[in-house]
Amino acid sequence: MILIDTSSWIHLLRPDGDKLVRARVEAILQAGEACWCPVVRLELWNGAGGSREKKVLRDFEQLLPELAVTEEVWGHACDLARKARAAGVSVPATDLMIAACARVHGAALEHADSDFDMLGDIA
Repeated sequence: MILIDTSSWIHLLRPDGDKLVRARVEAILQAGEACWCPVVRLELWNGAGGSREKKVLRDFEQLLPELAVTEEVWGHACDLARKARAAGVSVPATDLMIAACARVHGAALEHADSDFDMLGDIA
């Protein structure tokens, strides 16, 4: 499974999205490997603009597996936040949750967000 972050979904949903990111997301979807988590779903709904985007999100809700935000995910997110802060890295709480969700569920993470790059070196 590959957890697709909001940053990559936005490139897919917007006509002017980065073509390379769009191609990565499309390949993941075609391979049947795509999933999301409640935080990504919320971020996408919060930014959904037109009826086309809303329809796509409703379709995703029916089709995409959703990785649960469990107590283990919460704990891992808090631990990741502590380690990031100790390393001098400041990352939004939503990105910490998304990264933790991917790690706990053993999913790869597709993103177009440098915050996740900074988290990559933090175990």
